[in-house]
Parts: sequence; structure tokens; C-alpha cells
Amino acid sequence: MDEDARDHDPVTRDGESEPRGDDIDIDAVRRKLEALERTVDHPDERREVRRAIGLVDRLPTPSIRDGIRKFTRRDIAEAFVGSILISLPLLVEDGVFDIADHFVGTPAFLGANVVFLITLTTGLLYYADFRDVKIHRPIFGVIPRRLTAVVIISFVTATFTMTLWGRLDGWSDPLVALARISVVWTAAAFGGALGDILPGESEGADINDELDQFGERLGIGDDEGLF
Repeated sequence: MDEDARDHDPVTRDGESEPRGDDIDIDAVRRKLEALERTVDHPDERREVRRAIGLVDRLPTPSIRDGIRKFTRRDIAEAFVGSILISLPLLVEDGVFDIADHFVGTPAFLGANVVFLITLTTGLLYYADFRDVKIHRPIFGVIPRRLTAVVIISFVTATFTMTLWGRLDGWSDPLVALARISVVWTAAAFGGALGDILPGESEGADINDELDQFGERLGIGDDEGLF
């Protein structure tokens, strides 16, 4: 075998060059594992491949450190704290009532505000230069789980605090209550996104892996995983 042949990178069956030991592409490894998961048909084999993917996600390599991929229970807690901190001042502001009355008078603006807060949260998470956040392991393969979690956490936070502090008049008028919540929800979503991404990637197991393990203990999710 000549020297050129020995130095040439081996080629896999799909035509891609196999990286040498000193130039490992973690993303390529993960893609191959995901492809393998789609081909195996035994639940135990799928479970082992998912565990291997989880191990790859936890590798302390530059490609992992430079981008936020994992979503953990700590991220959920950070989003909750961020939602509380940013939205708390609005809970004592009567200006929330004036904005809510505007939304009730023109419901189209209420819908537009929801679109605005989702757009704002998406921009903060994935397009602003605070952190390099990857859309990783989306729900059903298409729905960004970090965005979904932040939006839901911030909404629940706004609803809980507004109800707890008596700012919704006992839900006597649901439309007015939702309009008031939407105002605080906008600020809470902003705070939740910042609280989640500013500290960087959190330690701990990915929430998907924990849900898969929980599903295995319950005897469900063996074929495809819970998410």
C-alpha cells in the first residue's frame, strides 16, 4: 500500500470521510447515532443508543461548550427565577390594568401581543448574541423544547403570581384576567429566556434522558422514547 493510500481518511458506506482520532466531530458522531437509532427495531437496542447519545451530549469537548444544547431541570429552575425577577415589579403597577383594558377593547392587539412575546423569546434564545443556543432534540422533531418550556413556564408564573396577589379580581371576568396576565407574561417570558441562557449550559442530565428513564420505569416509551 502506497503512502498516499495510508494517509487518506477512510470513507464510510454513506460516502462521508471518517474523521481521524485527533479531529473528532461530535456533531457527526451524534448524527450517526441518531441514524442508528432509526434503524434498530428492538427496544433494548434503542434504549442503549439513546444512552450513548446522552453520553455524547455530556462530553466536555469544545463543540459542546461553545453551544448550549442540553435542557435540564436546572434550566427549568433558572427560567422560573428569571420570570419571577423580571415580572415582579409589574405586579404592583396599575399600568398593567390600562394596557389590559386596551387589549380587551381591541382583542386583535391581545393576539398580536402573544405573537410578539413568542417572537421576542425566540429571538433572545436563538438569534441574539448572548449565547450560542442550538435547537436540540426538538419535541416531535420540530418544536423547539427550550422555547416551549420558557413560554409555558413564564405563562404559569404570570398566572400564579397575578392570582396569588389578587390582581385578577378573582377571575370574575376571564377575558380581563387573561389580558392582564398577557401583559405580565410578556415581561416574564423575557426574564425566563435570559435566566435560562445567560448562565450557560447547565450541568446534569438532559431532561429528555430523564423522561426516557422515567418512562422505562413505568414500562412506557420503550419504542421511541417519550420525546
